[in-house]
Amino acid sequence: MAATALGVACSPMPEPRPPAPNDIRLRKILDDTLAPPRWPEGFVMRGFEATDAGALHALLTAVFDDGADGPFDEWWPRISSDAEFDPALCFLVIDGKGRLAGAALCWTRAFVKDLAVHPEARGRGIAEALMWHVFAAFRARGAAHVDLKTNTVENAAAVRLYERLGMFEVDWAG
Repeated sequence: MAATALGVACSPMPEPRPPAPNDIRLRKILDDTLAPPRWPEGFVMRGFEATDAGALHALLTAVFDDGADGPFDEWWPRISSDAEFDPALCFLVIDGKGRLAGAALCWTRAFVKDLAVHPEARGRGIAEALMWHVFAAFRARGAAHVDLKTNTVENAAAVRLYERLGMFEVDWAG
């Protein structure tokens, strides 16, 4: 399950890339309707550490059709040096064997850049719990909403999840 997302303005917004066919931008208003995350039994959420970069890249490569946007040697310097990157906004879900089961990588402007759950861990509520955690984290930072980008055809299951969470479509440019 993949998602790319937007949020709280911290740095100048680059011009949005034209959407691919069936791409949409979704938004969650961070109001009093937020629910606490419910982590599935046997899974825990923890923060990102620099030593997790390789495992995160491997997860994104396994989950996304287009991989993690290049080999690790190119991806990590690009991600870690991006003005929107804050390691405190990368949330990892670890299974009972210590393996990375899911992750939400967010930009500081309250945009979910990537949401990924390993195929072997799907169907347990990990993505939903991650999203509730993301919403709470950005609300604590003072954000009014959280955005993300997804594809209605390639990610139909994700779109259903996001709609269940109260997300709605907004203009592509935000």
